[in-house]
Amino acid sequence: MSDCIFCKLASGEIPAAKLYEDSDLIAIRDVKPLAPVHILIITKKHIPTLLDLTEADMPIISKIIKVANELAKKEGVAEPGFRVVINVNEEGGQKIFHLHVHLLGGMHFD
Repeated sequence: MSDCIFCKLASGEIPAAKLYEDSDLIAIRDVKPLAPVHILIITKKHIPTLLDLTEADMPIISKIIKVANELAKKEGVAEPGFRVVINVNEEGGQKIFHLHVHLLGGMHFD
């Protein structure tokens, strides 16, 4: 998608300090963090929402969870606790229609 900011980040067209990268995913810090640790794990493949995943895309969900766990440990939020959030569509809080996961930690969530 030529106008998708996450596609541009994933392709390197927009430079970013990547915390993680492989053939399927990148992870970056959120520019408007909602917690002391707020990392976005973004698919390189343009998938608009969680609802748009196909059967062939299912392995990426496992990889996202694995990467979230690894990053939570690296960031020191694994043991105290953290959140992994996927917003879906407008009423679900999704702002950018490219599948991504929020890793949030470093604070107490009620």
